[in-house]
Amino acid sequence: MVLKRAVVLLAMVIASWGVGHPAIAQTGDKYTARLGWVPIAGPNDRANVTGKGSVTATLAGTRLTLSGTFDGLPAPATVARLHRGVAKGARGAAISDLTVTRAATGNAGTLAGTVTLTPADVDNLKAGKLYVQLHCEKGFPKEDGSALWGWLLR
Repeated sequence: MVLKRAVVLLAMVIASWGVGHPAIAQTGDKYTARLGWVPIAGPNDRANVTGKGSVTATLAGTRLTLSGTFDGLPAPATVARLHRGVAKGARGAAISDLTVTRAATGNAGTLAGTVTLTPADVDNLKAGKLYVQLHCEKGFPKEDGSALWGWLLR
């Protein structure tokens, strides 16, 4: 009986230490993004900013695993990237490429990837500053090919 109590007490101490201790990373934090076009295009470019999609992401320690789907692009998808915005909802630099798998038509498909984040980017994720940007052959602006964007939020 004493051994059983000691084991239960030890488990409780370890669990309570891990919950609030920064050395123990939280696992399983879930994030989602709705991929949509950003209304920066002029009236003559709106045909090149169509489509929709969604992304789910799970943070385990500093590893962020992403997966998603998209459809309705004006042209075949070319690349998807995880970006760090300068503020929530603002554009920023790409930090990792994601894998795009196109459907037969190319204007639909899936995206996926696993990214090891820096501690600062874990904080950026929690603050809503990380987003997924999907590009296609006819995106806007033309030199960028941006088609769909979505910020990862809890």
